[in-house]
Amino acid sequence: MQRPRRAFLKISLVAIGGAAIPSAAAAFAGPLESPSAAPTTFWMSTQAVQGGLVIGRAPRGAQAVMFNGMEVSLTPEGFFLMAFDRDAQNSAHLSAVFQDGQKWEQYITVAPGNWRIEHVAANSTGGAKTNAEFQARRGAELARINAARAIRSNGNGWRQEFIRPVSGRISGLFGAQRIYNGTPGSYHSGMDIATATGTDFVAPADGVITLAATEAFTLEGHLLMMDHGMGLNSAFLHCSVLLVTEGAFVRQGQVIGRVGATGRASGPHLHWGMKWNSARIDPKLLIPAR
Repeated sequence: MQRPRRAFLKISLVAIGGAAIPSAAAAFAGPLESPSAAPTTFWMSTQAVQGGLVIGRAPRGAQAVMFNGMEVSLTPEGFFLMAFDRDAQNSAHLSAVFQDGQKWEQYITVAPGNWRIEHVAANSTGGAKTNAEFQARRGAELARINAARAIRSNGNGWRQEFIRPVSGRISGLFGAQRIYNGTPGSYHSGMDIATATGTDFVAPADGVITLAATEAFTLEGHLLMMDHGMGLNSAFLHCSVLLVTEGAFVRQGQVIGRVGATGRASGPHLHWGMKWNSARIDPKLLIPAR
């Protein structure tokens, strides 16, 4: 029998088995872990939004899930991740492939983000000028960063409700951007938390350390990266001290480094950036509101 197709789906709160699921973390409690309890359509933990991460669950019996034409990792219970970068289109396409070759397809709306945009009546300086030493070092640094992001662990940190890595004033917002005489500059790719040099910061969720730059990088300074599983990773920039080594498994809340101002930084702060595959996302959307 031909499976029905749905052209549009917009979900902000989903009920399965009579219980409302208000958050991503709640998706993994109780009977939802059982494959037999899988939904008959796509289930999503929250509404899709630019800069956001969504936990999804495939329809019962799905063998594979495609997100905008790309196959995504699927757990034995049918859970998967999808994320929407800062400039994502206003819709996305999901399809589930079944053993008999049939597909279930849905389109989801992606809500716009609320970015801090500042119009400046001046020309951009183009950022700090580079020199020969910078050019010589940067290629190797980017290669290490890209290699770290390509690492896929079997971790389950992505299932947790994330916590702030350090207390302090939020001094930089994800997605913030300056427009110079009508020409957009690059947007801010993470969340900055200002606090004193030497302040401990912790792992926001379980993960495996994929990069620990004990020799400071030109831009990021002492950089720490960790994989939370399913293609989700965190990066912590400008550290003064790294307290973990590459390959180490760390638990949520474990101290992993200290805040600093290494690399290109105007003052001590922790820059926390996150990506799911190639999509940059807003860490603030993964932590409880304060």
